[in-house]
Amino acid sequence: MEFIKEEIEDMSDPEPSRIKHEDTEEQIDWMEMKPHELNEAEEEQQSIKTQRTKDKKLHTCSQCGKSFSQKGNLKTHLRIHTGEKPYPCTQCGKSFSQSSGLRNHLRVHSGEKPFNCDQCGKKFISLAHLKQHQNVHSGEKPYVCSVCGKSILWLRHFKLHQKTHNEVRDHVCCDCGKSFTRADNLKQHQRIHTGEKPHKCSYCDKSFYRSENLKSHERVHTGEKPYHCTQCGESFKCKTYLKYHLRVHSGEKPYNCDQCGKKFISSSHLKQHMRVHSNEKPQLCSLCGNIFSSLYYFKLHQKTHTEVRDHVCCDCGKSFTRAECLKLHQRIHTGEKPYKCSYCDKRFTQSAHLKLHKRVHTGEKP
Repeated sequence: MEFIKEEIEDMSDPEPSRIKHEDTEEQIDWMEMKPHELNEAEEEQQSIKTQRTKDKKLHTCSQCGKSFSQKGNLKTHLRIHTGEKPYPCTQCGKSFSQSSGLRNHLRVHSGEKPFNCDQCGKKFISLAHLKQHQNVHSGEKPYVCSVCGKSILWLRHFKLHQKTHNEVRDHVCCDCGKSFTRADNLKQHQRIHTGEKPHKCSYCDKSFYRSENLKSHERVHTGEKPYHCTQCGESFKCKTYLKYHLRVHSGEKPYNCDQCGKKFISSSHLKQHMRVHSNEKPQLCSLCGNIFSSLYYFKLHQKTHTEVRDHVCCDCGKSFTRAECLKLHQRIHTGEKPYKCSYCDKRFTQSAHLKLHKRVHTGEKP
């Protein structure tokens, strides 16, 4: 037993305070350094730390040289170059390079928007979308074009803007040769050839190429019109309709007919007008054989057969086939005259009446 005890005692450190003492001496030496020596030592230590950080980034992309500390991050990054998108949406077929992209996209279908703006209450499907939106309130436009100096709010819009300078349309349709600046625009365009309409209305059987078109269409069922004209108060179900409507007030007509010179507020109006010259009337009424160049007027004509007057005035009971006719009629009761002449103080209930009146001032003869 004594032999074992002695052996255990021999195994103990004969200088238990040596390590601690050495550390203390090193600390004293550090503290006794002169200021310039201390700075040099700090720089050396910082250099070592920086080198260690660089050494950690062992995973480098062979295509662009970007480095990553984790192999998984490099693998995800490589999908930018390969175009691989292994995470498909089971509802619409859209694919994503990352699982987080798919997760955010699924909220488009479910309607879930868990990220709220604390300034205006608007909701978003992802934190990144919320952060981008908050720049609207701050007025910050962090992306500045080095070519023209334009400041842009969104990174995606900034990248698209840059393509307008170098005219890069690198996404080409293999069916018709039409080219696009964005891959998603090409994908949407290709649905014209394939006939694919993955976005289905939850109220009726209609399907659409684009989710934006579905969203706009569903407002026909819900009656929602979130886009308001600040000049006359008229509301619209989509932003494009408001944009066209504002041209009624401004008088802007950027689309010209190359045959007669007549101008229009939208390309669709110009397209319909061109049928006057070609005498094309593609809309045929199956009940009376009347043909129409405009789908809009064709639908109105169909109501004359069914006598559907489903828009009723709550003040006098008069009914109309069109919602806009009811709205115009109601101005008789309210006295509202939203269309003001820019030459005099006269006001009108309809834009058409204003247009006719302006000819008194301009001398224009139709």
